[in-house]
Amino acid sequence: MSVVEQYARAHIVSDAEIPEDESIPVVLRYDPETDPRSVRVGLPGTHEWTFSRSLLEQGLRAPAGSGAVRVWPCGRVQAVVELHSEQGVSVVQFETKTLMRFLRRTYLAAAPVTG
Repeated sequence: MSVVEQYARAHIVSDAEIPEDESIPVVLRYDPETDPRSVRVGLPGTHEWTFSRSLLEQGLRAPAGSGAVRVWPCGRVQAVVELHSEQGVSVVQFETKTLMRFLRRTYLAAAPVTG
């Protein structure tokens, strides 16, 4: 089993003055040996967020949430991940296909090797 690390571009949805076409680099991580049920999302300048892989998968189809993390589809090609902390709320918009590709890679990484 191997670690999956995928770099992605995402948009911060905020009242702050961020140009709408401004995207941020995000790191999506999955380590089946450390925690096979969780994924991690790393935003620049903040810590990594760890939450259930199944929450991410469910949130691509319908609104889902657990604790400080909420995920929901936004139209046909976007998905939103909302992250709550003591410092405030980060609302990050991804292309759904990016998150689906990441999830697919996590399931392949966690699959038992036969032979």
